[in-house]
Amino acid sequence: MKLLIIRHGEPDYVHDTLTEKGWREVRLLARRIAPMDVKQYYVSPLGRAQDTARPTLELAGRTAITCDWLREFTGKVEKPNLPGQQSIAWDWLPQDWTRDERFFSDTAWLDNEVMAAGNVRQAYENVITHFDDLLAQHGYVRQGRLYRAVRPNNDTLVFFCHFALECVLLSRLLNASPMVLWHGLCAAPSSVTTVVTEERRPGIACFRMLQFGDVSHLLAHGEQPSFMARFCECYGNEGEISDDND
Repeated sequence: MKLLIIRHGEPDYVHDTLTEKGWREVRLLARRIAPMDVKQYYVSPLGRAQDTARPTLELAGRTAITCDWLREFTGKVEKPNLPGQQSIAWDWLPQDWTRDERFFSDTAWLDNEVMAAGNVRQAYENVITHFDDLLAQHGYVRQGRLYRAVRPNNDTLVFFCHFALECVLLSRLLNASPMVLWHGLCAAPSSVTTVVTEERRPGIACFRMLQFGDVSHLLAHGEQPSFMARFCECYGNEGEISDDND
């Protein structure tokens, strides 16, 4: 089974839709995804994800199932550099999160005191429970760190969602800490991540990531990937996002 996890196009967060560039991105994305033999499309309820899916669905003549748990990850915490504020759990200063070795563990990262004080565990377990249920419906049942292939198949599932949520899904599939993925990976707007099952022995499956954040559909048509996914490569670089909240 193949999973395509797609981040929404360049966002207009104020209006929860896409920028003009974002619309160009998702029209090019549609030309890539619509011809594929897709078993089922799934999409976040948020406007920017719905708008990202729309050109693909229209071109393919298909509909998608909207899943509330595919919305951007909702966990909130009071981070060390923002005392007294509840903010997203997945964007920390490197000098803060890397101090705690538990953040590098796929099982212990939630034991950090800041995470434990917020709603992150509940939010994370909500997402992975729904994700496990969906995979089971498609023939792969979670069993420990692996999957029991009760109905092995070559189906393709497509998910239109968000960066932090994508990392949560990948953390479950790959048995990795989402903190490492949130801070070490960059999925540009409209990028495509491809994950496939491997069944080396009958009935025992795991997942392998073939591509992460692929934007070849943009580059092939001269559309440069958006910078809206990362911070400046050198502090003060013109036109790149800096972080002055430290």
